[in-house]
Order: sequence, then structure tokens, then C-alpha cells
Amino acid sequence: MSLYHYQESRFIASKDYSFYALIMAAMRQADLNNLQRLRNEFEDVWDELQARYNSPGGRLPEDGETNIVRQLEETDRLTP
Repeated sequence: MSLYHYQESRFIASKDYSFYALIMAAMRQADLNNLQRLRNEFEDVWDELQARYNSPGGRLPEDGETNIVRQLEETDRLTP
């Protein structure tokens, strides 16, 4: 790791993303060794990431039409 990684972490933290969103993003970008470590520690997050990845728009039946889905669509943080 380096000063660059530290500075990047500060920038990412300033965006106030949720913890689980950060874990899912880390899983998407991890190399095989780090992915396995993340999967071991966050099995439920990995299972949800896989389910949403394989679902149209990342939506699961239990999501329904919630306010958060509408908010994400309005702010372009969710692709239809």
C-alpha cells in the first residue's frame, strides 16, 4: 500500500457510501486472493451481490417498488 491508496481512501470516504456498497465494490474489483478473503468474511454480502448481478437491473423480488429505488433512479445512481 502507499500514500496514493491512503489518499484514495480519503476521497472515497468523503463520498459517504454505505459500508455494504463499499464491500460489494471491493468484491467486484478484487483479485482472486482478496476476493476469496472477502467472500470468507462477508458470505451474505457475496450471496446478495451474485443474486443481484444475475437479476435484471439488480432488483430482487423482495425489493418491490421502494422509495430508495425511485431515489436512485432519479439521481442516476441506478440504471433501469
